[in-house]
Amino acid sequence: MKYFGFLIVFIVSLVLAVGLSVNFGQVPSLGYLMDPYHGFWQNAYSEDELAQETLSLEGLHAPVTVVYDQNLIPHVFAETEADLMMAQGYVTAQHRLWQMEFQTRAAAGRISEIVGSAALDFDRMQRRKGLGYGAEMGLQFLKEQEPATLELIHAYTEGVNRYIDQLDLSRMPVEYKILDYRPEEWTPYKTVLLLKYMADMLVGDKDLEFTNLRHVLGGAMVDRLFPDIPLDNDPVIEADHEWDFEPLPVHRPDSVAYPDFSLLMDPMPAPEPGVGSNNWAVAGEKTENGHPILANDPHLGLNLPSLWYAMQLSTPEYTVKGATLPGALGVISGFNEQVAWGVTNATRDVRDWYAITFKDNSRLEYRYNDQWIQSAVRVEEIAVKGDVSFMDTVIYTHYGPVVYDEDFRPNGQKKNFALKWTAHEGSNEQQTFLDLNAARDHGDYLAALDHYTAPAQNFVFASSQGDIAMKVQGKFPLKWPGQGKYLMDGNDPAFEWNGYIPSEHNPSTLNPARGFVSSANQYSVGESYPYYIFDNTFEDYRNRRINGRLREMEGITMADMQALQFDDFDLHAAEALPVMLEKLKQDTSRRFGPEEQALLSVLEKWDYYADPDVKGPVAFELWWDAFKGGVWKWLDQGDRPIVLPGNYMTTFLMKETPNDSIFDLPSTTGLHETVVDHLQTSFKRASQEWQALKAEQGEDVVWATYKNTTVQHLVPNFQSFGREGIFTGGGRSIVNATSERHGASWRMVVELGPTVRAHGIYPGGQSGNPGSRFYDNFIEKWAEGHYIDFGLHKRQEMENILFTTTLKPVD
Repeated sequence: MKYFGFLIVFIVSLVLAVGLSVNFGQVPSLGYLMDPYHGFWQNAYSEDELAQETLSLEGLHAPVTVVYDQNLIPHVFAETEADLMMAQGYVTAQHRLWQMEFQTRAAAGRISEIVGSAALDFDRMQRRKGLGYGAEMGLQFLKEQEPATLELIHAYTEGVNRYIDQLDLSRMPVEYKILDYRPEEWTPYKTVLLLKYMADMLVGDKDLEFTNLRHVLGGAMVDRLFPDIPLDNDPVIEADHEWDFEPLPVHRPDSVAYPDFSLLMDPMPAPEPGVGSNNWAVAGEKTENGHPILANDPHLGLNLPSLWYAMQLSTPEYTVKGATLPGALGVISGFNEQVAWGVTNATRDVRDWYAITFKDNSRLEYRYNDQWIQSAVRVEEIAVKGDVSFMDTVIYTHYGPVVYDEDFRPNGQKKNFALKWTAHEGSNEQQTFLDLNAARDHGDYLAALDHYTAPAQNFVFASSQGDIAMKVQGKFPLKWPGQGKYLMDGNDPAFEWNGYIPSEHNPSTLNPARGFVSSANQYSVGESYPYYIFDNTFEDYRNRRINGRLREMEGITMADMQALQFDDFDLHAAEALPVMLEKLKQDTSRRFGPEEQALLSVLEKWDYYADPDVKGPVAFELWWDAFKGGVWKWLDQGDRPIVLPGNYMTTFLMKETPNDSIFDLPSTTGLHETVVDHLQTSFKRASQEWQALKAEQGEDVVWATYKNTTVQHLVPNFQSFGREGIFTGGGRSIVNATSERHGASWRMVVELGPTVRAHGIYPGGQSGNPGSRFYDNFIEKWAEGHYIDFGLHKRQEMENILFTTTLKPVD
């Protein structure tokens, strides 16, 4: 049997997965799973083994041809856009149905339905922060204002449901069998909800943490440690850009007082610091062939099944190819015959918290502008597998839902905090991507972005006409300086948002003189931009490394851009380590012991490249973590969450003010510590950890082994369906931002010449079935910085075809 060896491994893996799933809910009997006709045995296949030449699909208007290349990438050829969307829904469901449904269940707060009460707290948080409410508002917006988009979503939905209707129990994705439930009908609501889920994944706030920090340090010190504009800013839109609009006025109130809180609440999850995304485009004047080249690599959590699903979608009007998001229509990051585009997260504070005072325990009225106004009550019924449903009452104010209250994570404080968030509003992000798929020039690109609200993104663009562009797009609140940095008083109208920045005032650039555009989650603009911008997560290192290289490079090729995406140079280490070593050796009487000397030797020989087979990054991370932890230890507030200064600010203070009072530990009475004291202490600790690490992992411990990059299954308990110990370099704040659990979820490089050339890769495979050879077959290529040819194909010219399926209308 061709896959007999793999089948044995698959059986063992599945049994392990079942055992590991005990903590994630009830597990079906092994008898069901071992059923030779319907159980997991039937999932040990690759898609080409079950290929069908023709399939009947009710609702199609004309035949649709789906040609799969050797990597299981479908090339879908349809006569109309409606048929194309229906076919996309059907084909995506064939390979990613469980993933699509699981992610939307997670977004809706419905995981308890399939795993039991273990997920109840998670589900309550999802409901309370209003993702479902935001999707309802989005769907209502489509019905009232964008019905054409909704019609295409219905077509996609119909395609998904036609696949579910035809799905045989034996071919049901294995996760359904393990967790013992069945797929349910797809709806337009779920597609809208999926895009809200992406907004949730890519937004964060530190209002609670900043509030606690302000309580400890005072506002002036917080502003010093967290300046609104980064100290070394190489912005998304070139710093000397001139703005051609008259800004809307917004004024800070003469007297505004933030509530003086110190709180214990658990903060909501936020994007991991130092891990983000990159995109750029270079003009033809800087490339070898004289054509623009665009590159994009969004960095997200590394999961299986993969976040992205590669497709080519073709009608007589356009052909587009790239990374699709299972459950959403069209291509999210990709290109057609005229243009290419890509996205990175435009970190911006679009989520604010308000302290609410209710009139009484009924919470039917709350205080606003010193008057009592009516609240709304939304009862969330959460079904729980193996138990009765949980009824959660969520109060909605005019700001948004009250997430934290006496019934949910009060920590004895009984505080009520409402969340205001742009994702709660009606919008049509889906149309942005549909329009980009068919775009032909820069004007079409700008028109497509007008639909876009959240999550805010830096949209890079290039065209075969020679244009390159960047726009920071989202629906951004119009705020006075400092507004929203801390928890705000819900009674005071002075804390209300002042409307929104007009889309045409969002930062953008076209064909800048420097010959490139780029973004890497850094601060968006120079100081001349007239609107207040704040976020605590602006990136400090990748953007400067990318821009520095792009300024230097000429005669750029696609291979050059691929190499830059995979660049392992650690700019943070290059700026910090020489200073650390120099100050460490200031005390000439200091004698290093053998263990310290061994660590010192590794650090002094390192060239700052975090390649997988070197020791330097390991040694540096041990020392830096010990140093930074020691410097800011005095800010530890126990159970009260705070935000700590990042690597850039810590390095800046180490260099510029080594005797600053911030390095003095209050706990050591009579002593005045300086940065040198912290470096000495932390180096000794790091050398001890270095020796312990070598004793555990061997003398040849290297970065890839220490980092242990893992592509994890969406259900973390199913460890056997993931991949650990991937041998690859990079790291946080590095262009190749591959850390333990995050990294480039998709790499794409496109040259916009007369014939569009493209290469792409992502860490996984096209199939969602762990039994398929297409489940994770891209991982090794991705880890080594390789790509597959990703060019556009005409139906009659395709080579290396795996199989072809024709979807036919029902007679």
